[in-house]
Amino acid sequence: MTLDPRAGASQAPARPEILTHRIGDFEPELGGSLTEVVLAYETWGELNATADNAVLVEHALTGDSHASGAPSPEHRRGGWWEPVIGPGKAIDPDKYFVICSNVLGGCSGSTGPASVDPETGRPYGMRFPVVTIRDMVRAQKRLLDDLGVTKLALVIGGSIGGQQALEWAVEFPDFVDRAVPVAATGALGPQGLGMSEIGRRAIMADPNWQDGDYYDTGKRPDDGLEIARMAGMMTYQSAAGQWERFGRRPASRSPIHREQGGRFEIESYLQYQGRDLTSRFDANSYLYLLRAMDLYDVSNGYKSDEEAYSQVKADLHFVGITSDWLFPAAEVKESAKRAAQAGANATYSEIDTKSGHDAFLKDWAELKEAIKPPPNRT
Repeated sequence: MTLDPRAGASQAPARPEILTHRIGDFEPELGGSLTEVVLAYETWGELNATADNAVLVEHALTGDSHASGAPSPEHRRGGWWEPVIGPGKAIDPDKYFVICSNVLGGCSGSTGPASVDPETGRPYGMRFPVVTIRDMVRAQKRLLDDLGVTKLALVIGGSIGGQQALEWAVEFPDFVDRAVPVAATGALGPQGLGMSEIGRRAIMADPNWQDGDYYDTGKRPDDGLEIARMAGMMTYQSAAGQWERFGRRPASRSPIHREQGGRFEIESYLQYQGRDLTSRFDANSYLYLLRAMDLYDVSNGYKSDEEAYSQVKADLHFVGITSDWLFPAAEVKESAKRAAQAGANATYSEIDTKSGHDAFLKDWAELKEAIKPPPNRT
């Protein structure tokens, strides 16, 4: 469905649905071009008369636009931030016009490597241009402009979504009142970069990957994507949390792969997580989004990160997670410090948990205060 500007903004649907909107041709900052880019999105609540009560929610690496909603045949687990978004909740659609879009390069309705290139009539595959966090934000800005949004009361997200929240504050300083990057920094460190490379190599080593041209072969690089997901899941946990959740207990689920002397519960968990992702995600999109996360550096295009942070006019609140080793809390805190030193109104808070990087998708009570939007405009 393609919407006219501000369609869906004056009255929320009784049951939110995934919508699509063409933002037009797009030129990524690192080169290449895309024709008639589409973004998939969902909204909750109503845009007010001054169109400045919007809240933009940014999804994580393999997320989508369905941030809120009860379980359904299409979304068996419901919205990925359902405990956070809803009437009376931290992000209240009775007060705010809430938007969540699937990012450029994704595979849940937005233009990505699995999309058909209008010039060739074939899926882009690895001919899709490299996209960056800044590209994702610029594409979303076009969507918001077409929806009639004049200002964001809040932009918030975790991990790659947190990078986007930060980039919004830097790239569009007059458009954002408050930005909350959760479990994200101005640039991913070498440990995270190394784990990303393991995931990439797993996918590219799968014989079915075929240099990204697997869409018409009847085979997909599911084995590679599954291993990449397993490696990624390990970065989202903490050692203490895994002892508490799994320990060395034997597996309780039936095996997916051949056993060799039995299995542990953590092995079974990783196998099921990997298999689940292959049923809903495109391997090439995984490569592109992972690379966007790796490439992000808030100082790109500026002389320094200090100059980048000096652009920020929004209230900027970083949230770290004590047990996170993908984006360690100390590095998140340092990003907040550097932003403040550059003149931004930057603050920092911390979630103390064993849940690791994934805490922003699990520890709802601890997250509530950090993500609460400012008072609603009237």
